[in-house]
Amino acid sequence: MPVSRSLPTPGPGIPGGANRLLPGLATAAVALAAAFLVHWLVPVLPAMTLAVVLGVLAANLPAAGVWTAGRARPGLDFAGKHLMRGGIVLLGLKVSVMDVLGLGWLALVLIAGVVAVSFGGTYLISRLFRLPPVTSLLVATGFSICGASAIGAMAAVRRIRHVDTVLPVALVTLCGTLAIGVMPLLVHPLQLSAPVFGAWTGASVHDVGQVVATAQTAGTAALGIAVVVKLTRVLLLAPVAALAGAHQRLFANPGPGAEGTDAKLPPVVPLFVLGFIAMVGLRSTGWLPAGWLEAGAALQDILLGAALFGLGSAVRVRTLLHTGGRALLAALVSWLLIALLGLAAALLIAG
Repeated sequence: MPVSRSLPTPGPGIPGGANRLLPGLATAAVALAAAFLVHWLVPVLPAMTLAVVLGVLAANLPAAGVWTAGRARPGLDFAGKHLMRGGIVLLGLKVSVMDVLGLGWLALVLIAGVVAVSFGGTYLISRLFRLPPVTSLLVATGFSICGASAIGAMAAVRRIRHVDTVLPVALVTLCGTLAIGVMPLLVHPLQLSAPVFGAWTGASVHDVGQVVATAQTAGTAALGIAVVVKLTRVLLLAPVAALAGAHQRLFANPGPGAEGTDAKLPPVVPLFVLGFIAMVGLRSTGWLPAGWLEAGAALQDILLGAALFGLGSAVRVRTLLHTGGRALLAALVSWLLIALLGLAAALLIAG
């Protein structure tokens, strides 16, 4: 599994900690600006995916690799962990319970079924390919719910080390990017209508930005249902995180993949997950004006983009090629499983 050289990251209460974080955070800000610029020039490329790709490039180019593994590392690790949680909270502003309920109960049951089966199936596939339990759990979470955001949430709930999230994020980004290129090519061979293609995209593509990039190729009818189906999957992040937290609390046994060495029990539902639920509730009231929602979405993109750059900057391609072959095969098989499950659900929802 790819592991970067890391310098000790000072805690928030340590004097001078901000100065140690500044180089990495400034690097993430510059990279994020570049990602948004490329996205503006080529809208089909999601900014979040570009942020991960730029992180990987920064980690593997000679001079940049020294910088990201050295002075910038504390700030990049801070972004990958803490800014990710802030982004997850603001992600709730994109989810309206009314929109979700508008799909109808059959669609909700089907979407929940796709998430449950894809989660269990991806975990079993990962274990069959002899991936560690921690990696298998994170891959299953990211593939079945909402990509890197879900991986970050699960890692926090289960107290999984930040470095162990790097490979799952790389895999979910790779397969989500693959979907952008492959799925639109299947519309005509499979004779899919725009609503069916949109529902298929929302039910099977990992990240929200990747869903938008994929669905918009079939027009606004596909994009509208794709976003609602996808956000229904995002809404399931809260109960999945709560169940994982309850399981961790009941069977707490900190191992080599856990952060910290004390025996303190983790909360059943972490504070940032409660924040996500609160933002969903706030969005669902309809009280927030469009301007506030747009500002929240922009801030969420900034926080998640910086976090994804930080995670990408820890990926060493040479190490990944030597140690991640089984993981890549497991991810591709899981991607095919979720695509088939999503297509079956889409045909029932919008066919």
